[in-house]
Amino acid sequence: MSWTISGTYVAGCSCAVLCSCPYDGLPRDAKGGTECRGTAVFHVADGNLDDLDLSDVDFAFYNLFPSNLSSGNWKVGLVVDASASDEQAEALERILSGREGGPFGQLSQFYGEYLGMERAAVSLGEGDRPGLTVEGRTELSYEPLTGPDGSSTKIRNAMFGFAPEFEVGRTTGRSDAFGLSYEASYGETADYVFTSEETEETAHGRI
Repeated sequence: MSWTISGTYVAGCSCAVLCSCPYDGLPRDAKGGTECRGTAVFHVADGNLDDLDLSDVDFAFYNLFPSNLSSGNWKVGLVVDASASDEQAEALERILSGREGGPFGQLSQFYGEYLGMERAAVSLGEGDRPGLTVEGRTELSYEPLTGPDGSSTKIRNAMFGFAPEFEVGRTTGRSDAFGLSYEASYGETADYVFTSEETEETAHGRI
C-alpha cells in the first residue's frame, strides 16, 4: 500500500529548552531527569492511504524516550480525533505504528512498546493561541524563541526531526496520557510531509 500525509504540527515535551532529542543527545528536564515525555499534534491538510482520504484529520503522537533516541526502547501511543471515521483512525494507526512502511516503518525499529490507539477530540491552536489540545489529556500553549531581528529561531538538518527545518520555542501546560504525565517546557512547530515513498536514508532523520 502507498500513503502520504502532509500539513502542520506542534509538539511539546518535558525537556528543558532546547530539547536535545533531535540531535540524538541525552534528554534532560528542568529537574535533571533524563527522560523525554512529549506530545506532537498533527493536522493532516492532505493525505491518503491508497484510496482512503485522510485529509482534515488531526491526531496526537505521544512518546517516552528513556535515553538518546538511537538507543531505542521508545514508548509511543496514538490519539486520533473523535470526528475521524473508524477507517481513517485504523489507517493512521497502521501508518504510525510502522506497519505500512515509509519513515515510521523505519523508526519502528526503535519502538520498545506500542501503547495503542485511543479516540478523543484533538486540535491545534490558531492565531494568537498557538498550541495543542487533546481532550481530557493534554493542553499546551506554545511561544516561539526569537532572534535579535524578531524572527523565530529555527533548526535545520537535525538527525531526528518531524521536518527538515522546524521552529523552536517554549511550551507551558500539562499532559497525562498513556500513563506518561509531564509538565511542558520545550516546543517546536513546522509544516511536514511524510510518505511511504521516502527512502531509508531520508526516513532515518524523522521522528
